[in-house]
Amino acid sequence: METEDLHIEIAYATPDQQVILELEVTPETSPRDVVLQSNIETYFPEIDKQTCDIGIFGKAIRPDHQLGNGDRIEIYRPLLADPKEVRKRRAAEGMRMKKGGGKDDEKTEKTKA
Repeated sequence: METEDLHIEIAYATPDQQVILELEVTPETSPRDVVLQSNIETYFPEIDKQTCDIGIFGKAIRPDHQLGNGDRIEIYRPLLADPKEVRKRRAAEGMRMKKGGGKDDEKTEKTKA
């Protein structure tokens, strides 16, 4: 019995450019193998296809994850700064992070109609 190939997308983005490539792979193909088979480095030579972090639809996965038809493998860029270190630095400087992104003095009033 012949198995059908899977339709897989592979995506990578920088602040200036986004590329999504479409590939057909066998069901046994691992996400890391898809990355290795892709020509994504043609667009982004800085990608280390052997070690880059990958995920599917925003969730990190293991390189041997079982792919499903229609999956989009995302290649993640390295963080520019360690979030833990940024929090420590802000705490040392006496700054705090605001939740919700609003200004502290803004208030919302609710009235009954």
